[in-house]
Amino acid sequence: MRGRDVGERLSAGEIGAERLGERATLVQFSSAFCRPCQATRRVLAEVSGMVEGVAHVEVDAESRLDLVRALGITSTPTVLVLDARGRVVRRAAGLPRKADVIAALGAVV
Repeated sequence: MRGRDVGERLSAGEIGAERLGERATLVQFSSAFCRPCQATRRVLAEVSGMVEGVAHVEVDAESRLDLVRALGITSTPTVLVLDARGRVVRRAAGLPRKADVIAALGAVV
C-alpha cells in the first residue's frame, strides 16, 4: 500500500468529511457501478468499527474528479490511509483484504 501521494496532507473538507478520525482515516474512492467498491465499503466499515478513533470516508470519484486527478487515482476502489493529521501514509488500489487494512492501520495508530 503505497503511491506517489504518500506524505501529502488532506483536510476533512477536501474529502467531504466533517472531521478526520482521531487516530486515522480510511479514505475510499469509489464509483457507482464498481462491485469491488461495495465489498471494500464493508471491509473498511468493519475495520473502522473495530479500531477506536478510526473513521471511514467514502468519496465518489465521479463527482470529485478534481481530487481524483490531484491524487493520481486511476481506478476504483482506491484506499488512502491518513494519519491523525491527514497525512497520507498508505495507498492501495483494488479490493483490500481485512488483514492488510489492519496492518496498514498498525503502522499509523
